[in-house]
Amino acid sequence: MTITKERKQELIEDFKRGDSDNGSPEVQIAILTTRINNLTEHMRSNPKDYSTRRGLLAMVSRRRRLLDYLKEIDQQRYLDSIGRLGIRK
Repeated sequence: MTITKERKQELIEDFKRGDSDNGSPEVQIAILTTRINNLTEHMRSNPKDYSTRRGLLAMVSRRRRLLDYLKEIDQQRYLDSIGRLGIRK
């Protein structure tokens, strides 16, 4: 259900904007998307896991806020991020 350190480092390497970047909106959105995808698979096999559902909805909301922020500050970075992650919109 959680992502490994190695997978998280891969995501940071793929989405970072500079050498010391590990917290830009793109990186945070990529990590949240991976966690959301993992929890979505978990919810398919465990539909009555309500506490996980609550956490999943919180992550989706957090990702939505980050995407809105990114869209507000730089439209092209927003479009690149959703294109690379396969998030519709």
